[in-house]
Amino acid sequence: MALDRQRIVTEAVALLDAEGLDGVTTRKLAARLGVQSPTLYWHLPNKAALVTAIADAILDQEFGDMTPPGPDQPWPQWLSDLAGRLRRALLAHPDGARVVSTAQLSRTMAAISELAMSTLVQRGIPLREARVIVLTVERFTVGHVLEEQAPRPGPESLKDLDMDAFTARHPIVVAAVTEYFRPGVTVDDLFADCLEVVIAGAVART
Repeated sequence: MALDRQRIVTEAVALLDAEGLDGVTTRKLAARLGVQSPTLYWHLPNKAALVTAIADAILDQEFGDMTPPGPDQPWPQWLSDLAGRLRRALLAHPDGARVVSTAQLSRTMAAISELAMSTLVQRGIPLREARVIVLTVERFTVGHVLEEQAPRPGPESLKDLDMDAFTARHPIVVAAVTEYFRPGVTVDDLFADCLEVVIAGAVART
């Protein structure tokens, strides 16, 4: 099979899924493709270009179709739905948020921003405010997923933690976490609730 950019990127996404971003190296990718590493540089000149291509690929899986809101759909709800789609795209792959936050000039991320900002401008929001609102929502979403996808502390890290002492020192923090995550409540609910605060703040600025 001929080696082309699409095949390289497809295999790079598979490598990401298997080993995470730290495992995506040109050496490993070339081995999976059965070529020498320098061959990849004809299509992707460096690691930064490869990461950006992976970012576009994983975003394209969720954002193959991007449409503005209908005339009767409030922009805050539409923007909230857009953030939900972005989160799904990032969570679909290990280190998805790291990939997108590391990518340089992702064409798909730029297209998402273009659509979101132009939508807000068409609804009468000044360009500067539209940019601030969209960047805030995007960066909140990526940051939230970065935390979701971060490695959890293992038993070795927790062996010296005195939970009673921690609770005594931070009683409100522990009570708040315990109260929030009552049975049936998940991190999806936490994302939705936090995003609601972000969107409400955006609405208050307009």
